[in-house]
Amino acid sequence: MRRGVRVALDVGDARIGVASSDPHGILATPVETVRVGPGALERVVGLVAELEAFEVVIGLPRSLSGGEGPAAVKIRDTAAQLDVLLKKASSEVELRLVDERFTTVTAERMLRERGKKGSKRRAVVDQAAAVVILQHALDFERETGNPPGRPL
Repeated sequence: MRRGVRVALDVGDARIGVASSDPHGILATPVETVRVGPGALERVVGLVAELEAFEVVIGLPRSLSGGEGPAAVKIRDTAAQLDVLLKKASSEVELRLVDERFTTVTAERMLRERGKKGSKRRAVVDQAAAVVILQHALDFERETGNPPGRPL
């Protein structure tokens, strides 16, 4: 298992959920929800730097059959923009795209089970989805010895 902090992103149309791991790559925790708009990706770059992450894992939406649709194209575009900004910041951070099927559903269920309702749940569901994405990535790497997903 590689050592170091990883950051995960659940990128949506309105918000970007951000989660991070501990330096040992064991546990994913929520960090922040960033509103999509001017300065959003710069904020993500700032969080990556603050957390001293060596890797950013971005959820890539796929259909049940494993195909990619318009949402995946948007995510790939956003990931490419983030990659450019990270390189401008002289960052050696690697971006990896991982399958995010069912992460929002899983996050919604977890929050409901914890009693979060309405606007309180909507405010943190993106962070929770990022936690699910990252925890799956960490578990995959621990089980296989391979980095999760595919490099950008």
